[in-house]
Amino acid sequence: MNKILKKMYLKYLLVILLGVILIGTYQLGFLDYLNFDFLKNNLGRVQAFYAGHPLKAIVVYFSIYLFATTLSLPGAAILTMFAGAVLGTLYGVILVSFASSIGATFSFWIIRFLLKDYIGQKFQTQFSTINKNIEREGAFYLLSLRLIPIFPFFVVNMAMGLTSISTLTYFVVSQVGMLPGTIIYVYAGKKFSELTSVSGILNPQIILVLVLLGALPFMAKFLMNALRNYRLYKKFNKPKKFDFNMMVIGGGAAGLVTSYISAAVKAKVALVEKEKMGGDCLNYGCVPSKALIKSSKIIHSAKKARLFGLKNIQIDFDFAEVMARVKRVIATVEPHDSTNRFTGLGVECFSGEAKIISPYEVKIGERIYTTQNITIATGSKPLVPKILGIENANYVTSETIWDLKILPKKFLIIGCGPIGCEFAQCFSRLGSEVTMIERSDHLLSREDLEVSTLLEEVLTSEGVRTLSNHSVQEFLEVDRVKYLLCGTSKGVVRYEYDLVLIAMGRLANTKGFGLEELGVAISSNGT
Repeated sequence: MNKILKKMYLKYLLVILLGVILIGTYQLGFLDYLNFDFLKNNLGRVQAFYAGHPLKAIVVYFSIYLFATTLSLPGAAILTMFAGAVLGTLYGVILVSFASSIGATFSFWIIRFLLKDYIGQKFQTQFSTINKNIEREGAFYLLSLRLIPIFPFFVVNMAMGLTSISTLTYFVVSQVGMLPGTIIYVYAGKKFSELTSVSGILNPQIILVLVLLGALPFMAKFLMNALRNYRLYKKFNKPKKFDFNMMVIGGGAAGLVTSYISAAVKAKVALVEKEKMGGDCLNYGCVPSKALIKSSKIIHSAKKARLFGLKNIQIDFDFAEVMARVKRVIATVEPHDSTNRFTGLGVECFSGEAKIISPYEVKIGERIYTTQNITIATGSKPLVPKILGIENANYVTSETIWDLKILPKKFLIIGCGPIGCEFAQCFSRLGSEVTMIERSDHLLSREDLEVSTLLEEVLTSEGVRTLSNHSVQEFLEVDRVKYLLCGTSKGVVRYEYDLVLIAMGRLANTKGFGLEELGVAISSNGT
């Protein structure tokens, strides 16, 4: 039997079994035996039974507690106090501690088995971020939740069951985290016969103690961070006076917004840009791409004139003039991101390369400036992988494509992400024969399949050829004709092209301005 199908049947069987058990539990009145008044009225009989049959009493109690916590039945707090009344503080704490942790782990397993795959796929993006945090600090989060009793334990079991936290970590941390509350409830059970309700033990002092216990992990984390920062910064001399409150490295969208807001709150701000103000958005991304999209859209609309009840509209255009218009649009927007404008806003602008030499010092040219804060807004660049023969391939990226003067006849695009799809539609509408190469099984691999399918249908209807499950292998030239070799399930195939666009993602600019020398950690994706 197929593993997926077998797992699905097991899930159905487990749901049915749990349903039968829960219905039976309520129908047979099992919860009545976990009632505070019932246990209080029968305390003497249970104490006598424990005195005569201690091992049997322990097994029965452990089984009942395990059953209740696994199914998240109400009454765990009452059972915990009852353990103190019958078994005493020491044995009560030991028994409840293990029974509650094992029961919580069983509940955790059930939720994980039934729902983790479905929820993880349904909310893949959100849970990807959550699991990254869980891998890094999952034990810390769980410990905090366990120490503060205002969070129902069954909710914690459910929430953690949907994450990637390991079972061993979950059990051990749950054991430790629930221990303080267990001790308090078990100890309170010594006066079980005198209590009138469970809430009788939760006086303001007890609640304060539990809240302080829950705050301990946060306090410990704060102290550890403070110690770590002290160790990091103690080797640097902190200036007594600063030239700037904020030094921003990078004059793209992020750097400009940071500078603008900082200056608006009267901070003394410096902005350093080594190339073009406005960064990728103004010069290579948002502004030029939308200008090109507009031109290609007008041409496309003209071709569909009859759909709007119009006669054929003939449009005569020069590709070089279309690209010249793109440059004019950039020039129109450029003053809004210019050095003059930001100087007028109170930002001191520098043209040149910045070098961070300490947490408080940035070198620009030959001069060193001191600053209280540094914002790194250096952006990213197109990823150009090492493909055999690429040095002789006629290729462009999303940055260099704007210098084109001649429309390519056979335009090949490697990468079917947002950038690749935008250019594919534009150049197809302008008259290029566009072929898109994608290594995954569909374009826009990070988006929902429905979105990808719809977009592929639109692009295909406009003449774009999309080729999935293709691995790029080599660029070559035969008799002055350029080809790209790709590996597929049917073997190696080749595609002729005049121009190829490399749109395989971007790399963060994190090298060359001092991070390496300072030992700043770079994440796995280069940011």
